[in-house]
Amino acid sequence: MAPSEGIHRRRLLQWSAAGLSTPAAVEAAPKRNPTLTLLEIPIELAGDWRESAAADVRAVLAWMRLACLDDIGLCSDRQPEKLRVEDHASGPPHIWLHTDNPTTASIVVDVGARDWCKLAYQFGHELGHVLANSWTPDGRPHNPCQWLEEACVEAFALRGLGRLAASWRERPPFPNDGAYADSILNYRERTLAPDRNAALEQGAGAGLGAWFTAHREYLETHGTVEAARPLVPVLIQHFERDSSLVEALGAMNRWPQRTSLPLPDYLARWALSCKERGARGDLPSVLKAWLA
Repeated sequence: MAPSEGIHRRRLLQWSAAGLSTPAAVEAAPKRNPTLTLLEIPIELAGDWRESAAADVRAVLAWMRLACLDDIGLCSDRQPEKLRVEDHASGPPHIWLHTDNPTTASIVVDVGARDWCKLAYQFGHELGHVLANSWTPDGRPHNPCQWLEEACVEAFALRGLGRLAASWRERPPFPNDGAYADSILNYRERTLAPDRNAALEQGAGAGLGAWFTAHREYLETHGTVEAARPLVPVLIQHFERDSSLVEALGAMNRWPQRTSLPLPDYLARWALSCKERGARGDLPSVLKAWLA
């Protein structure tokens, strides 16, 4: 893909934070009404998967997608018609914001051969961004509320890993491979450890409202998972207890300003979007109560 045809979401966030203008190519925002849901659309592979067989990669991606999505209503009216998953030899996983193939969501991962835990996790996080309507050319990240989207999709992915482990143990995608569920759970715990440590170090256990007040300036200027770690364990607990809250991710960012709105306005617009799309859970109201 030529540089003019696609933009890395993280690079766009850096440009936005620096006050730089973004290329005109990302201004178009195609709105599609696919006949298939995000759970059903085809998955296309690209890149160099090294020693991993394509059929095995597809099986893991399909299993993780099912784990993440099969118990929630998919309420977005801006979902892609195809997922493209590409393995790169280096660099962070990301959504590639492109103007060609405007109905395809492009996910880039960086995994080794047959590293199914890492593949499922990276794919799950980026799938969360797709669910949150952050895959089209206008889906570039913006402060001050990008940190909230990052926390939500990280919790979405880690919830998915837990569900993947359970399904893998009962019905493994590969013969006699049920014991691999333990590896998935161990990977999930190692990935969650920095979130729990950050919550402890930043005093989030005493109340998310106090934590948010103390760290608001940093959060609103650093829209990353690293900034939002203390919120992730709390979100996972609530997502696992009430799957309807996960549905609200499909109503995120359906307005032109996306995450560039101040937090009170962002939560209000998100709540309205949930009602417009019939999402069962009211995650914006829950977050408003937590962060007040």
